[in-house]
Amino acid sequence: QVQLVESGGDLVQTGGSLRLSCAASISIFSFNSMGWYRQAPGKERELVAICTSGGCTNAADSVKGRFTASRDYTKNTVYLQMNSLKPADTAVYYCRAISSTRVVYWGRGTQVTVSS
Repeated sequence: QVQLVESGGDLVQTGGSLRLSCAASISIFSFNSMGWYRQAPGKERELVAICTSGGCTNAADSVKGRFTASRDYTKNTVYLQMNSLKPADTAVYYCRAISSTRVVYWGRGTQVTVSS
């Protein structure tokens, strides 16, 4: 059974940094894409960044220049480096992967809270 496990969420002050990790139970070569999503209270889940065969890129204008997604194939892990954090970044951050057979997997999420 494929598992995605996020970690790295924490309570930080405005302007701080965090690095989130998403560890997969199988080789991440198995996935067509891996993405970071976030969901704030009362809001819809939104795509933050995505990694495909072409590389990793931000998907939300609100995080451009501050967040960077990356991956380590040797560790079967994708990362989300988050800098210059703002209270508006407070959310549960989820990892999603889509396999070559179009099966979608989600992690359970990690809480990021940015205090003002």
